[in-house]
Amino acid sequence: QVQLVESGGGLVQAGGSLRLSCAASPSIFSIDIMGWYRQAPGKQRELVAAIARDGLANYGNSVKGRFTISRDNARNTVYLQMNSLKPEDTGVYYCNVRRGTFDAGIDRWGQGTQVTVSS
Repeated sequence: QVQLVESGGGLVQAGGSLRLSCAASPSIFSIDIMGWYRQAPGKQRELVAAIARDGLANYGNSVKGRFTISRDNARNTVYLQMNSLKPEDTGVYYCNVRRGTFDAGIDRWGQGTQVTVSS
């Protein structure tokens, strides 16, 4: 059973920065992809960023150039550095780990951490 512990959410003014972290407990679940999704009120959950073991990363269009995802394979930890935050970045951010590819696989989710960006 994979357990994910998220940290780093909070309230920040527009233009500010936040850093999210997610640590996955060791298990027999082989983690290929680590990433972050977010869900705003009344909207569907969407990809923010995801990263493979080799460092190849995918970003949602709305965060390209502002957010950076990274991971520490030895610690099973993924980070999301969020800069130049905008009010539309507000939402619950969920850590995701996947056994599979960027497109499909077996997913495990964190409990979510709230990010609120004030204007």
